Amino acid sequence: MKESIRLFVAAALPPALVDSLQEQLQHFSHPALRFMPRENLHLTLYFIGQVPREQLPLLQRQIGRVASRHQPFTLQLEQIEPGPKPKNPRLVWARFAPHPTFEALSRELAEALTGQPLKGQKPLPHITLARFRKDQKPQQPLPHVTPEEPLQLAVQEIALWQSALGSPHPTYSVLSSYPLG
Repeated sequence: MKESIRLFVAAALPPALVDSLQEQLQHFSHPALRFMPRENLHLTLYFIGQVPREQLPLLQRQIGRVASRHQPFTLQLEQIEPGPKPKNPRLVWARFAPHPTFEALSRELAEALTGQPLKGQKPLPHITLARFRKDQKPQQPLPHVTPEEPLQLAVQEIALWQSALGSPHPTYSVLSSYPLG
């Protein structure tokens, strides 16, 4: 049986942004929320899923080619809020304003890595900060927080990450990094 690994493409976060985001989480207290460890916070561009380990070199070359065709960009944080559906949230996320380079990069990664165009809604730049336990949902509305100081995320490189499922959280590790441009 071939060994497979769980992969995704994401941008790492600077420590100062992680600190700011974690400060904002004080506004969210609910017994069903599981907060992500700070080392797990990232900006996902494309979730690949389980792939045979032998495909890793090919995926790395494809990601490098895609990264070289896109220039660095900066995202502006809009809100920290329950999502993706406000009436039935699964998580609390830091939602950034849509950005054409983020969308183009996400779409091109999907097509290069799967041979298929990205289906469904436009990719939305966000960072998952907490998840609701599957058996518990909030009974009362949770806040929507706009930080007093504007928060930005400058994306200058992307990386291929491995996800090893575990409890209570998966463990993530960066396998390779790719500068944009």
